[in-house]
Amino acid sequence: MAKSPNDKAPMSYKSAGLDLELYEQTIDAMAPLVKRTHTPRVMGGFGGFASLFSLDFNSRLFARNYKHPVLVTCNDGVGTKLKIASMMQKYDTVGIDLVAMSVNDCLCTGAEPVIFLDYLAMPKDDVKLATSLIKGISDGCIDAGCALTGGETAILPDFYAPGDYDLAGFCVGIVERDSIINGNGTRPGDLIIGLSSTGLHSNGYSLARKIVFEKAGLKIDDSIPELGTTVGQALLEPTRIYCKPILDILRNYPVKRRVVRGLAHITGEGLEGNVPRSLPANRRAIIKKDSWPKPALFPWLKNLGNVDEKEMYTVFNMGIGFVMIVSRFFAKSIVKQLDESGVPSWVIGEIVEGETGVDLV
Repeated sequence: MAKSPNDKAPMSYKSAGLDLELYEQTIDAMAPLVKRTHTPRVMGGFGGFASLFSLDFNSRLFARNYKHPVLVTCNDGVGTKLKIASMMQKYDTVGIDLVAMSVNDCLCTGAEPVIFLDYLAMPKDDVKLATSLIKGISDGCIDAGCALTGGETAILPDFYAPGDYDLAGFCVGIVERDSIINGNGTRPGDLIIGLSSTGLHSNGYSLARKIVFEKAGLKIDDSIPELGTTVGQALLEPTRIYCKPILDILRNYPVKRRVVRGLAHITGEGLEGNVPRSLPANRRAIIKKDSWPKPALFPWLKNLGNVDEKEMYTVFNMGIGFVMIVSRFFAKSIVKQLDESGVPSWVIGEIVEGETGVDLV
C-alpha cells in the first residue's frame, strides 16, 4: 500500500543524490589546478559563468602577431581506457590523455592550441576522484601550452552506475590563415616521418581489454616480464602530447617555405585510416612496416590474442603516434630536431602518385 504524502520524510537535493556542500568542496579543490595553466591571455578569475580569453594579437601575449587568425576547434574523449584507470584506482593520468586527444588533432592544422575545457560526469560527488582527474588535465594543458579556462562537472546519480564516470574535452587553437597545413602541397617524393607513441595512447582499448582480461585471464596488477612492468602500468601509460616539438619545427620552417606538407594524428584506424586525412587527391603513402622499432607492448598483445597483423595495424598505432609529411631535403634535419626534443622519430615512408590511401609494405 502506497504511503500518503504526509507520511513521507522531507525530500531534499541531498537525498536525491546531490550534496551541494561536497560539490563546492570539489570545485574549490579544482581551482588551483585550473589557475596554474593560466597565462596573461586569460582574463578574469575562476568560477564565473563563462571564460574570457584575450585576442589582442598585436600584444606580447602571443608568440606571434597574427594578421588573419583562424580559430580551430576540436573535441574528443578517452574512451574505455577509463576502465583501466578505475581498475587501478589511479586517475591522475587519464586527464593527460583527454588533453592529448584534442590538442594533437588541433595541431594537425598547424595551429597553436590555446584554450581547453573539460566535461566531467560522475554518479555522485567525489572530491578525491575529481581532483585527480583535473590534476591530469592540468598537467596535459601545461605540456600542450594551453590554458584550462573552465568546464563542467555534472553529478548524474540516475545516469551513471556507482564507480563509473566519463570525460570529454574541448580545444580551441589559432593558426594564421596563410599558414594552415592541409596537405595540399604534398608532392611525390616527399618523405613520411613517424613520431613515436608512448603505447596504445587512447585507442584500441576495447580489443586490448578483451585480449588481456577475458582471453588471457590476466589481472590488472600481474607482472609481465616481456614488458618489464605490470598489465595496468603498460595499459595506462598516457598519450604523448606533440605540441611543443611540432610547433618548434613549424617556427623553424615557416609554411611559406613549404617544408612541412601534412600532419596526421594516429588514432583509431591506425596509420591506414589517419594518414590519408592529410593527403590531397592523387597522392598515396607508401609506409614500410620494418622502418621503426615496435614497442614490446604490440607484439605481446598480438601473440596473446592471436590477432592478425592487418588487424593490429588497423586498430592500434603500432608505435607511431603522429606523422609528418615533409620535403625530403629537410627530413634528416627534422628527425634530428625531434630526437633532440625527446621524441624518437624515423623516416617510415614516402609519397607517390596514386589513389589517395596508404600501402603498408
